[in-house]
Amino acid sequence: MRSLILALASAAMLAACASTTPTPEKTAAAPAPAAAKAAPQCYSGDHGKFLDIGTKTTISGVNVVCEATSDGKGAQWMGVKAKH
Repeated sequence: MRSLILALASAAMLAACASTTPTPEKTAAAPAPAAAKAAPQCYSGDHGKFLDIGTKTTISGVNVVCEATSDGKGAQWMGVKAKH
């Protein structure tokens, strides 16, 4: 009796799997346009965020400006030059 129940359950599972309709293939989505490369920014721990190049602020009591590095791939805080 036990083997008969197992055989019927197996047959039912096999029939259920065989009768499913195949899912249509998803159409290939158009490739996303290449994201514009973000401009370098400087991180300010005092403000808790990134700031754009040219931003002047005071960090830990020192006047600084966010300037691009010489290769243009990054940015760093530089002391504001005194006007004489």
